[in-house]
Amino acid sequence: MSPITTRVSSRREFLKNTGRIAAASTVIAAVPGVHAAEDNTIGLALVGCGGRGTGAAANALSTKSGPTRLVAMADVFDNRLKGSHGELSNMFGGKIDVPEDRRFIGFDAYRKAMDCLKPGDVVILTTPPAFRWVHFTYAVEKGLNVFMEKPVTVDGPSTRRMLALGDAAAKKNLKVGVGLMCRHCAARAELFDRIRSGEIGDILLMRAYRMGGAAGNAGRRPENLSDLLYQVSRFHSFLWASGGIYSDFLIHNIDECCWMKDAWPVEAKACGGRHYRGNDVDQNFDVYSVEYTFPDGARLLLNGRNMNGCYDEFASYAHGTKNSAVISTSVHTPAKCRIYKGQNMTKDALAWAFPQPEPSPYQLEWDHLMDAIRQDKAYNEVKRGAEASLVTSMGRMASHTGRVVTFDEMLQCEHEFAPDVDKLTMDGPAPLPAAADGSYPIPMPGVNAKREY
Repeated sequence: MSPITTRVSSRREFLKNTGRIAAASTVIAAVPGVHAAEDNTIGLALVGCGGRGTGAAANALSTKSGPTRLVAMADVFDNRLKGSHGELSNMFGGKIDVPEDRRFIGFDAYRKAMDCLKPGDVVILTTPPAFRWVHFTYAVEKGLNVFMEKPVTVDGPSTRRMLALGDAAAKKNLKVGVGLMCRHCAARAELFDRIRSGEIGDILLMRAYRMGGAAGNAGRRPENLSDLLYQVSRFHSFLWASGGIYSDFLIHNIDECCWMKDAWPVEAKACGGRHYRGNDVDQNFDVYSVEYTFPDGARLLLNGRNMNGCYDEFASYAHGTKNSAVISTSVHTPAKCRIYKGQNMTKDALAWAFPQPEPSPYQLEWDHLMDAIRQDKAYNEVKRGAEASLVTSMGRMASHTGRVVTFDEMLQCEHEFAPDVDKLTMDGPAPLPAAADGSYPIPMPGVNAKREY
């Protein structure tokens, strides 16, 4: 057994025992040189200090199963790290123990931050998705438990890599959570159980919408930023960094619908286009319309739109052979899940509604992860997270190429958007070169039919 594996096993057993025996900390504190508070505290490192990373760290520090402490932070932008550190310090005071020498900047900063942790601690990976497999690789090597934001992949090669890494993490008994928090929602969980028990019959059709204002736009690069740092700072605008607004915005609707169907679709066909992006140089479409087909022939119709002044909706629905259901109502939480008699979702047809208020799924996903760590329960969401990301990429590719794209084709697709993402440096080139006029390649359905750009 390797030294890291031995330390992980010893610490895991300690955490498990201290969670069960309330007097343990008193006993250990009496032994010279041993500090129960240190051993029982799960250290956290935040890699990616934007809004989502700050929120995830706040949820981690708010868990009740035992003490947590933020001990290291990493980003490529100093202002983001400083802003996140200040916000978290104001919220959590002494739980934030990140002096200057444990705040790291650069594309190798993730290593330095993880090096501050002990095996069995938790690293929070909330950088743009392109970096997920790189950072997860090092976390597995270090014997660290992981929380990683969605999507976890943006193309076929990174999905295959992530699936292998998930297996490696499982062999080390590492606990890994993926930020598809809707899967931890109490309301959706009860709806899933009711659907499984037959309350709406067999699902024939699902509908999902995320239609809102302009998003993912990017103007010309300012002179004070390198091309690489510009693309990272506007990661929603570039397919290599995030899968664009399709992958980053629509994955939750896709995942919650696939959960209710209890299956992944086998193919996707789609439409989409750019209409109002003017002189913007991002790679996104303004509208996406995708039809996913499941193995039994059922369909999911997905509509995404980012245009100002239009009708907005952010919700998902299921239609069965007997009744219909609301999977989510408006944004991610509260879901306000409901079942209606028949297909007309009117007030007088309401058959069931989850009682309000609902617990936050953002907090529940962390409560479940920390409980698994402290009680040493099997916990690995990598495969599901990678497959949800792949299904999302499948619909995006169908829209961007104008072809029908299957699950297997997407998984085996060899177009890797950023094959050298693990070699990026602060003064190096970007994975997506700009043209002489400062523009970037955009998807051209029917013209570029094999690649998205």
